[in-house]
Amino acid sequence: MAEKEKTKRIRVTGVLLNTAAFVIIVAGIREANAIFVQFFLALFISVLLAPPFFWLKDRGAHTGIALFAVLLIGLSGTILLATILGTSLDGLLNALPGYESALDSQFGLLLNWLRTIGADIPQDPFLKLFDISQIMNLARGTVRGVAAALNNILFITLMVVFILIEASGFPDKLRAISGDPEKSLPNMMKAIDNVKRYMAIKTLISLGTGIGIAIALTLVGVDFPILWGLLAFLLNYIPNIGSLIAAIPAVLLALVQFGWPSAILTIGIYLGVNFVFANVMEPRIMGQGLGLSTLVVFLSLLFWGWVLGPVGMLLSVPLTMTAKIILDSNESTRNIAILLSSDPKSAPTQ
Repeated sequence: MAEKEKTKRIRVTGVLLNTAAFVIIVAGIREANAIFVQFFLALFISVLLAPPFFWLKDRGAHTGIALFAVLLIGLSGTILLATILGTSLDGLLNALPGYESALDSQFGLLLNWLRTIGADIPQDPFLKLFDISQIMNLARGTVRGVAAALNNILFITLMVVFILIEASGFPDKLRAISGDPEKSLPNMMKAIDNVKRYMAIKTLISLGTGIGIAIALTLVGVDFPILWGLLAFLLNYIPNIGSLIAAIPAVLLALVQFGWPSAILTIGIYLGVNFVFANVMEPRIMGQGLGLSTLVVFLSLLFWGWVLGPVGMLLSVPLTMTAKIILDSNESTRNIAILLSSDPKSAPTQ
């Protein structure tokens, strides 16, 4: 009996110590979030650039040439993204006063129609609920948070270079420090490969979503379609919630420009594009085992947003998914991965 009590105390002490360590680590990350935001962005970019980097090296390219090629691609994409976002955002902010007055008129017509059918809704609270300036400020804050993090592009580029160089010798280091490399190394390499696979597929799905939204909104005639496509691309890393946030500004803008029929059509466009990419293509390509619970997605959005700000919100699901994949690669932590999963039958991860 005494032995059981002792074992129970040891377990409780271990849980308390791990919890305390987690709280201290999170507090440290939040306190130094300016550094960690750039580090996580560099890590995120490195994971995206790792497949082409190693593909070039496997085909005989020198490490320096492979690094130069992938960095050229990454920097070109980043500069293009920042330029388009900055130009579109400035144009949107200049036109915002006119959009606000037009939106108030549209909702005034809606309130009058509701009153004719017996629904007497107070005007001021209703208009505040759909205040386009607040919604645009949310989108602007997210975009500017990413842009601010990318301002120190030289520092991020150097980190990407060092991470990619270190990645080449990482398996050898794991083999050297592991007590049982034949058992632990395959599990760790499987987790790393799954993380790279998830990020590559998620990026392609997000890119397809953004392009589809931009093309469809261009055909409808909604202003700034490239901006809304880029916003859909960025926020698609946040399943369900991100797509909803990305749709709101474009739908309101369609309402301001063309009225309710176009706004409903824009809603249909977002629903259709997200259904094809997120509900049909993504599970089929990625596999159900890489799904996260909707509650976990929401909590991770709040948690990483609190810790790292707007960039943390964008990276919340990739960071949580990385943790899930790593937990799933170890027998002792697989139960935690199952709790994070959208489907308890999906583990182990494929």
